[in-house]
Amino acid sequence: MMIVPHFRPAILALSILLGMSGQAHAHPGHADTPPGGEEPAAIERHTGSTPGLILQAVTVRPGTEMLYLSGQLASPIDEQAVQAKDRSEITAADYGDTKTQTISTLNKIAAILAEHGYTMSDVIKMTAFVAAPEGQDAMDFAGFNEGFRQFFNTADNPNTLARSTVQVAALAAPQFLVELEVVAAK
Repeated sequence: MMIVPHFRPAILALSILLGMSGQAHAHPGHADTPPGGEEPAAIERHTGSTPGLILQAVTVRPGTEMLYLSGQLASPIDEQAVQAKDRSEITAADYGDTKTQTISTLNKIAAILAEHGYTMSDVIKMTAFVAAPEGQDAMDFAGFNEGFRQFFNTADNPNTLARSTVQVAALAAPQFLVELEVVAAK
């Protein structure tokens, strides 16, 4: 369907209005209020038929505070040693294997969340970009999950999240094996 350029603003405005009218049902006292008048939870985690490592979905109600983090990469195992090297000499070994980089990146994310008043239990969505270690054809999915399990579904953080994991050919530099983006809500 071709849209005549001068009608685009009107169509955009109509789309926004229709979208807003759809949100009206999510507000307290409307169609989604359960019998008995209880308000629905601001964040609902959907496990699906069999609870597992990750969620099937997450519902976030209007008015919930959200924080979107940019992709984060691991820190070097020995910061001073890496700073003393020429860029061309830095390798994945300076940052660790997939599990080590996952843990490093999640620690960095936890610190950023804390700066903004959030915790790891507030994370509802993660997109993981994982590269194969040098000389291998596939990402180390088991190593990634080992690192992930240290932060989610634990005694300290019984929550888990919705997650997508994508194998990529490469990240920002050859030493990186893991990049994580997260969304937190409370």
